[in-house]
Amino acid sequence: MASAAETTPRWSRRRGAVWRRAGRGAVPYGLLLPVVAILGAILGYPIYSLVRLSLQHYTLFELIRHKGQYIGLHNFGLVLHDPIFWHTVLRTVIFTITNVGLTIGIGTLIALLLVRVSGWVRILITSGLVLVWAMPPVVAVQVWNWMTNYQNGVLNYILTELHVGNFFHHDWYATPFSQLSMVTTLIVWEGLPFIAITVYAALSQVPGELVEAAEIDGAPAWRVFFDVTMPIIRPVLLILTSLSILWDFGVFTQAYLLIGQPAIQPGNYLMAIYLFEEGYFKNDYGRGAAISILMLAMVATLSVVLVRKMVQAGDVD
Repeated sequence: MASAAETTPRWSRRRGAVWRRAGRGAVPYGLLLPVVAILGAILGYPIYSLVRLSLQHYTLFELIRHKGQYIGLHNFGLVLHDPIFWHTVLRTVIFTITNVGLTIGIGTLIALLLVRVSGWVRILITSGLVLVWAMPPVVAVQVWNWMTNYQNGVLNYILTELHVGNFFHHDWYATPFSQLSMVTTLIVWEGLPFIAITVYAALSQVPGELVEAAEIDGAPAWRVFFDVTMPIIRPVLLILTSLSILWDFGVFTQAYLLIGQPAIQPGNYLMAIYLFEEGYFKNDYGRGAAISILMLAMVATLSVVLVRKMVQAGDVD
């Protein structure tokens, strides 16, 4: 009887400890629950409406009647069997990789420059970056159009005056490749301020003693950067890369306005432009909703992969 009496309190204490550990483990999820609930309330109905619309034949006629015709997964079948869709996906992936690589690379170089220049030069460069950052996309497109105008663009004039070549009346939008190249220059130009200022803030956290010790040991500048600086700023670079991928994958405003509706064709489609052309310009809203769902699935997959990378980087650090 005494043994049974001793076992019962011991089992109760063990069970209480298990519940306490479970309670402590549930605290982070409890703190996240209000955020998840709010996001679900805000995004739940729009996503539900989008899914419902993607399962209907919904054109301008159905829009006037406020009633679509249920056709199941037919819209998804049309999109997935459309060669233009897969070419657009591939083009958008290449476009995104190019933009993100250039933005992160050049932005990091500017941040390294900010660390080394004098105070007044740093203020001057930072002010210019902030002005670029503050410029609305529509205004930036107009500036780019003026600079690259084939009749009186300042870019053609400067290149001709510098004897780089004869750029008199050179059309920078003559081919789909050159059109997307101009869009890339605009996207990178707009994205540099955020990357450069954020990386500069991360570089300020690198201990100067480590850099000085590496330089005293005779390590070249590139070795100091990759062996000392990079491990410290890697989490910031990973976050910036993740955000840039998500932003550049769905870019629409700059590409659509810079290329212009008359020049839009399947050869220069990006995913957002493909969605607009198929869904809204052609008044096939059901098909546009299906494309939106597929884009949402791609972005969600990218987000999961990128978040896992960030978590793994945090665990390593």
